[in-house]
Amino acid sequence: MSSVTPPPDTGWLPEETGRLLGFGRAFPHPLGGAAWLRTDGTPDLHAPVQTWITARMAHVYSLAHLLGVPGADTLADTALAGLTGVLHDDRHGGWHPSVAADGVPATGKSCYDHAFVVLAAASGTLAHRPGARRLLTEALGTLTGRFWEPEHRMFADEWDTRWQRLDDYRGLNANMHAVEAMLAAYDATGQRECLDRALAITERTTGWGRAHGWRLPEHYDAGWRPLLDYHRDRPRDPFKPFGATVGHALEWSRLILHLEATLGTAAPDWLSPAAEALFHQAVADGWAVDGAPGFVYTTDWDGTPVVRERMHWVAAEALAAAAALHRRTGERDCAEWFDTWSAYVREHFLDREQGSWWHELDTANRPAASTWPGKPDLYHAVQATLIPRAPLTPGLAAACAMGAVR
Repeated sequence: MSSVTPPPDTGWLPEETGRLLGFGRAFPHPLGGAAWLRTDGTPDLHAPVQTWITARMAHVYSLAHLLGVPGADTLADTALAGLTGVLHDDRHGGWHPSVAADGVPATGKSCYDHAFVVLAAASGTLAHRPGARRLLTEALGTLTGRFWEPEHRMFADEWDTRWQRLDDYRGLNANMHAVEAMLAAYDATGQRECLDRALAITERTTGWGRAHGWRLPEHYDAGWRPLLDYHRDRPRDPFKPFGATVGHALEWSRLILHLEATLGTAAPDWLSPAAEALFHQAVADGWAVDGAPGFVYTTDWDGTPVVRERMHWVAAEALAAAAALHRRTGERDCAEWFDTWSAYVREHFLDREQGSWWHELDTANRPAASTWPGKPDLYHAVQATLIPRAPLTPGLAAACAMGAVR
């Protein structure tokens, strides 16, 4: 095994945190909540107000407030007000996926959205934002009461607006963010069932990973049987692409380590090996496999790249996973990967003229927008600048509150 080395070089991260937070300050939408941000950081007021983006901005600026960033409290409160206001379904409960510029809400109820509302409310609670604890109680109750399937130990994916019809599709992406939400909710509430659910989901997920060579199936039927050909004809779908998603394996790797650290002596011994397996398979499949630096987006089940564009969130999760795995194991290759990917991000993803990170690059590492136009939110990039400076447990909001982010 690799020898123990000093931590990765994180010296550039504090300044980058501040640069990112400065870029996002124009997000408030006149309807309430967070606008989709264009490439230059101006709000696109013609685009719908999205629950997931609003929740992410509430989370990010709650963290910023805990870090002492001036004005972040007002921005966090603005985003949280969008979640209790325009995006909340006052008639049927829960949250609309989005609200159009004319004020008309989109139909349906999504586990993905509700998981982010829990995350936002938990971070807001730890940042002592007004109304956040009440929001957390409602959001956690809705997520677990409406979406949790105890017989499968997983969250379902999509209901209709009135909570009368549950779609047959099941997805791993929403469950990954539900694990993140459960960990944050545990930090904010101390409720043990949050950890129990996070562990149950992780156990099932790693089982599927082990059965498929650590390439995680993303899509499932109502009985949680993998649908390996799902969207083969739509490989660039922004939320449900075909195949294995390299960035999600990296993200799962990190979340598993956070869960293990939070469980402490009660953690099962398979967690850390699963995190390492997911990390190393993702790196082998995804990093610079087509002759240029960068992570491909998705692969087929034999590791062949499918969508080769480079997404900023994948690079962000790579940084966070490498730092977390180095903190857990002390192994040299994790520090070396972090430093390699740091140099790549700074050279290719950072937009030093307009701010933030390019959200997508083409295969030659030039700015592109085939999947993600603009720079809609800060969640992945800001977390990539904070996680390498934080302990594995507690989560980011709690760590910021106790001054543990260095």
